[in-house]
Amino acid sequence: MRIDKWLWAARFFKTRSLATDAVGGGKIKLNGAPTKASRDVRIGDRLDVFNGETRWEVVVRALSEKRGPASEARLLYEETADSIAAREAEQMRRKFETEPASDIHGRPTKRDRRQLDRFGR
Repeated sequence: MRIDKWLWAARFFKTRSLATDAVGGGKIKLNGAPTKASRDVRIGDRLDVFNGETRWEVVVRALSEKRGPASEARLLYEETADSIAAREAEQMRRKFETEPASDIHGRPTKRDRRQLDRFGR
C-alpha cells in the first residue's frame, strides 16, 4: 500500500494530497530514511511523521485502503513510548510558555503601525 494513502487513512492528514505533499517535502521518514509518496508501507515499518509542530514516531500495525472513523484509524498504528512522552512534554511547554510572535500575523496594519510609533516615542 502506498505510504501517502496509508497516512491519509490513518488520519495524520486531512487529504491525500496533503499527505503526498508532506512525503515529497521530507516530513515523513520510513525506517529512518526519507521516502517517496509511491513507496509501499508494510506492517512493522517505522514512520517518523512531522505535521506542523507535532511529531509522531509510529509503528505500522495494519493497512487500510479506505479512511474510516478515528477509532478505527488508531488501530492502524502504535505510537512509541518516546514519542508519547515527547509530545506530552511539548504540549505542556506550549501550555505554559507563550511564543513571543504568536499574536503577530503578517504585516502590521495601519493601526498597528501607529501604535508602534506611539510606543517608540
